[in-house]
Amino acid sequence: MNTRPKRPNTVALVALCALWPAIATAQDASVTVHVMSRSWAVTQVSQDPIVYRATRDMNNLNPFGPPARLRTHQAIAAVQQATGCTVDRKTLYQNISGQFFARVTCK
Repeated sequence: MNTRPKRPNTVALVALCALWPAIATAQDASVTVHVMSRSWAVTQVSQDPIVYRATRDMNNLNPFGPPARLRTHQAIAAVQQATGCTVDRKTLYQNISGQFFARVTCK
């Protein structure tokens, strides 16, 4: 039985280090907008097709926040406000973390 500890995969580690500046730059490019008294962070996820991610600030789960609103309508409004483009509603989806993804069309 081999009891030697496994070494980390150096190829994967080097690739991650090479991509780190691009990952950090992409995360810094988010725009914060306010929709229906809530803050949303909108970030461009891909270039072709143009896809944006909208993430709502949960305000530390403050129970004394503004009244409840539909998140889907807020996410669409946040992306449109941040980009100035129209959201293609057929491509809108939400992941298990509550982030919304959608393609946009700019004219």
